[in-house]
Amino acid sequence: MNKAISDQIFQRLKDNNPRPTTELEYSSTFELLIAVMLSAQATDISVNKATKDLFAVANNPQTMLDLGELKLKSYIKTIGLFNTKAINVIKTCEMLINNYDSKVPHTREQLEKLPGVGRKTANVILNTAFNQPVIAVDTHIFRVANRIGLAKATNVLATEKQLQSRISKKYLLDAHHWLILHGRYTCTARKPKCSSCIIADLCQYNNKVKS
Repeated sequence: MNKAISDQIFQRLKDNNPRPTTELEYSSTFELLIAVMLSAQATDISVNKATKDLFAVANNPQTMLDLGELKLKSYIKTIGLFNTKAINVIKTCEMLINNYDSKVPHTREQLEKLPGVGRKTANVILNTAFNQPVIAVDTHIFRVANRIGLAKATNVLATEKQLQSRISKKYLLDAHHWLILHGRYTCTARKPKCSSCIIADLCQYNNKVKS
């Protein structure tokens, strides 16, 4: 896909949703970090339900650490992989307190040193909290980008690099959220809603659903 078509796609997505953002609910960078860590292999809805009560009692590294692993599990037990996530959250809080003055670091290298934080989670924090023009490739973005022709890759890292190089700078900051939302609600995995898609005529998907 050439850049002119890519620009048209993102301009339409922008016109439809000028200020896209995450659907995770948070009120601080720390809360966003925890919510994103919990969201791996879980829906934003399930995470929001759990963090509503969790953040009411623990909304910073120290209060979260004070909860302890067992108490934390009682708040997040409805989320997939909650045992491992609880361990990682507690270890991350310890590291934030000891190494970063209880603040969430703002470089990918520092973020990826936190237990349970990989490249995707780091990119979400960099983009959403620190306004850096990076793209966190999750399952939605991987599917959408390769389906519609924005990328042609077999893994998430190659997809990320292709998107970073092919999306115009003026769209790059919000591209992450536009693609996620498009994949979540329109370009769905099993039955993409091609008939109501605002970029259907620009898309290179060969098996468009007509109705």
